Amino acid sequence: MKNLRLTDIASELNLSVTTVSKALKNYPDVSNKTKKRVKEYAQKMNFKPNSFAAYLRTQESKIIGVVIPRLNHFFFSDIIKGIIKAAEKESYMVIVLSSEESYELECKQVNRLIQHNVDGILLSIADSTHDVSHLSQLIEQKIPLVMFDKYSKLTTCSTVVINDQDAAFRAVEHLIKKGRRNIAHFRGPLLPQNSIDRFLGFRRALDEYGLKYRKEWVFTCDEISSEEGYRYTEEILKSHPEIDAIFAVADMPAVGAIKCLNTHNIPIPERIAVMGFSNWKISELITPSLSTIDQPGSLMGQKAFEIFYEELQNKKKNIPIKHQQITLNTDLIERESTN
Repeated sequence: MKNLRLTDIASELNLSVTTVSKALKNYPDVSNKTKKRVKEYAQKMNFKPNSFAAYLRTQESKIIGVVIPRLNHFFFSDIIKGIIKAAEKESYMVIVLSSEESYELECKQVNRLIQHNVDGILLSIADSTHDVSHLSQLIEQKIPLVMFDKYSKLTTCSTVVINDQDAAFRAVEHLIKKGRRNIAHFRGPLLPQNSIDRFLGFRRALDEYGLKYRKEWVFTCDEISSEEGYRYTEEILKSHPEIDAIFAVADMPAVGAIKCLNTHNIPIPERIAVMGFSNWKISELITPSLSTIDQPGSLMGQKAFEIFYEELQNKKKNIPIKHQQITLNTDLIERESTN
């Protein structure tokens, strides 16, 4: 059976093609009776609109592209849920691709989405991204771009983030108020802005409370993994026994630290307190449970899509785009690892 077209429905129901199209899209100037009649027939005949034909008419694909650094990441999966929830309200399909923290793959994924005529791209940059020219082409082509969580200050676009520096400051301040004076930091890679800001928050807390900064107590987690956290904690136990607290850039290195301390029968938090960042599900399941900073992932995804959609509507109306910088609130969750 050939694919049913709008003209076929119009001919069968003795209506104009315009009326049929409006009825299927719930236009208010079409009566409810006509809408019901058209939709029932379309359903009966298993009518599926041709999305490519719709794109040619409207220059909208009703597809949004999302590029995240990792798929196996609780925080990013939470963001995706928020994006999909918001996208569904506007009948958008969401294509999710991963860069696997690779700059080269990120460039390829962005180009693939452009080739699929997406209406816009939501992106969190990879840790290894050192050049944003692949994003500049989006701006040149007037394709809405919204960056979330990990972003670059070199790109002119809207962003949805948290105040990483302030959140890190509060995390370290919490450790200091618990009596900790020798605090190590498991920082993230050198490039992403959020990694930089969390390190700066760590430094600011030390400075404001009169504690000496020791660069040998800062360990870089390139993979931000539990394995790195475990390895660096072993190094601390062997070479820096004076350290009494660890602040990690994310929960996984902190989980690795807890695992190592448990393996060596080091009491937590009596001997060494541990603070994470992100509030992954595992942070409340591990023993002892992990104190951490809670990031509103789902809300971040929802806001990112809403900003994209607002920019798209303004673009259609030839209204100049005003980029937005949204900063969401975070909460410090105190659990057993610092209590």
